[in-house]
Amino acid sequence: MVFKNYYKILELETSHVSIDEIKIAYRKVAKKYHPDLNVGDKLAEEKIKDINEAYKTLSVPASKRKYDRIWNSRFGKNEKAFTGKGEKGKIINIFLGNIEEERHTESKKAIKGENIETGINISIQEAFYGKEKTIAIRTVEGKIRNLAVAIPKGIQNGEKIRLIGQGKQGQNGGKNGDLFIKVNIEDNKPFKLKGQDLYTDLLLTPWEAALGARADVASIDEETKIYIPQGIQSGERIKIPGKGYQDRNGTRGDLIAEIKVVVPKQLTEEEKEMFKKLNEISNFNPRKTQ
Repeated sequence: MVFKNYYKILELETSHVSIDEIKIAYRKVAKKYHPDLNVGDKLAEEKIKDINEAYKTLSVPASKRKYDRIWNSRFGKNEKAFTGKGEKGKIINIFLGNIEEERHTESKKAIKGENIETGINISIQEAFYGKEKTIAIRTVEGKIRNLAVAIPKGIQNGEKIRLIGQGKQGQNGGKNGDLFIKVNIEDNKPFKLKGQDLYTDLLLTPWEAALGARADVASIDEETKIYIPQGIQSGERIKIPGKGYQDRNGTRGDLIAEIKVVVPKQLTEEEKEMFKKLNEISNFNPRKTQ
C-alpha cells in the first residue's frame, strides 16, 4: 500500500481545513462515487475504499495531526505523494507502518495495574483505639486473598486506607495498582458518632430527674461523673467537653448525654403507695397548656 494524498482523495486543495470541512468533503465525494450510482464501475469501487480510508484518518484530530506530521517530514509541505494503488512508488506503508510501530511500542510499554477500591466496617471502639483487621479480596482469577489491614487510631469515618501494590497486576513490568479501603465506622452501643462528638443515652429514674442527682456516664475511655439539675426532661442533653472521639491529630470532640427518664415496669407495694400519694398531692399536669 502506498502513502496516499488523503486530502486530494477528498478533493480538498489544502491540509489547512477543519474537521467539519473534512466531513462535508467526505459526504460530497462519497455521494459522487457511491456504488449505487456507479454500478459495475471497478474504478469507483476502489475510489470509495480510498475515500473511506482517507476520512477514517483525517476525521480524528489525533490521527490527522500524525498524518500531517509524517507527510511534512517525508515530502515537505509543497511536495506531492502517490494518490492511489495504481501509481508506482518506493514509499510504501509509511503512515500505516508508523502506526504499527507505535502500537508495537505501546504494547511493550510498562503499564501500571488498575487500582481497586473496597470497604470495611469497624466499630467506634476499633476506630478510637486502632486495630488490625483482616479483609478478603477476590482476585481476577476468582480466588480469595486475605489481607491484614492496620486501622490507625483516630481514623475518620469515610477515610480511605491505601495498600500500595495490592491492586491489579501491572503489565510489561509495570507496577501493580493500589488497594484503597474505605472505612465505615458503625454506631454501636452505647455510642453514636457524629463528626468528632459521641452521643450516648443517660437513663434516669423519675425522682432523679425531679430532684436532681449526680450520675456516672460511661465515656469511651473512662467513666465520668456529672451533675443532673432538678427538673431535667427526657430529650434534654448534657455536654461533657473533651470526652468525645479523638482524631489522629489529638483533637477531641465532646460527649453528649441525652436524658431518658425511665419509669419502673414493676413497683413494690410501698412504691405504689408513694406514687399514689404523689398523685394526690401534686398539682402538676404536663398535658395542660403552659
